[in-house]
Amino acid sequence: MGFSDDPDQQPILFGLFLSMYLVTVLGNLLIILAVSSDIHLHTPMYFFLSNLSLADICFISTTVPKMIVDISTQSRVISYVYCLTQMSLLILFASMDDILLTVMAYDRFVAICHPLHYAVIMNPRLCVLLLLFSVFVSILGSQLHILVALQFTCFRDVEIANFFCHPSQVFNLSCSDTLIKIMVTYFAGAIFGFIPMSLILFSYYKIVSTILKIPSSDGRYKAFSTCSSHVLVVCLFYGTSIGVYLGSSISYSPRKGMMASLMNTVVTPMLNPFIYSLRNRDISSTLRRIYRWRI
Repeated sequence: MGFSDDPDQQPILFGLFLSMYLVTVLGNLLIILAVSSDIHLHTPMYFFLSNLSLADICFISTTVPKMIVDISTQSRVISYVYCLTQMSLLILFASMDDILLTVMAYDRFVAICHPLHYAVIMNPRLCVLLLLFSVFVSILGSQLHILVALQFTCFRDVEIANFFCHPSQVFNLSCSDTLIKIMVTYFAGAIFGFIPMSLILFSYYKIVSTILKIPSSDGRYKAFSTCSSHVLVVCLFYGTSIGVYLGSSISYSPRKGMMASLMNTVVTPMLNPFIYSLRNRDISSTLRRIYRWRI
């Protein structure tokens, strides 16, 4: 459907989404550059952060470039194969974001609750295994949705009420049996929603309990500051994801659904590098050194 049929608004939308896309890609690339160029940032936390930035670049690249092309050509047609490809990549990188945020919560849990054993527990081998696990599970979730979508033989409608092939909306348009669609939806919700959120909440319950036991206020502030950026990103990611889920499953309104999807797929990846660079002294100082060196 897109955001507007008004021809006068198309240049504005084109400039807006192109700017947001370029800012997102540049911001996340700077995070990756900062982590790779500074040896002091070669730690598990920043290893996962750089991979999260890479996943965010891929995540936004599944939707916004196609939307920009559609605005410039004034055509909203998408082929069936391209639609399934977009769905597959979208679920893949969204799932990677989800699992990496969970892994980062575990990293903070070990750093604060077991600081003396941090280097032993979060060794390079475990970090690589956790990254490979996130990729493997994400691929499984993506392929599960595609296998179900491939069983669709007809559709009640061919207009998707969004600016990309939203998986739940594509499922709802099919004429096929709803039981399989419901089972896949709840299974994916448990694997990529309930379980990660539960693990993150448990990790921060233990983190907060440990921080409150620190006698000095400076120590409590320093411990909490190492988690603040991650907490903000988690709240932003899950807040927008829940908005998309509620918008598409409960009382769906096309306009509200598109705005929720915009926040989840475009705004969240754009804000993540700002949150980490502005609230993280190590990242911000490294970026300043890179800037001075380039000048």
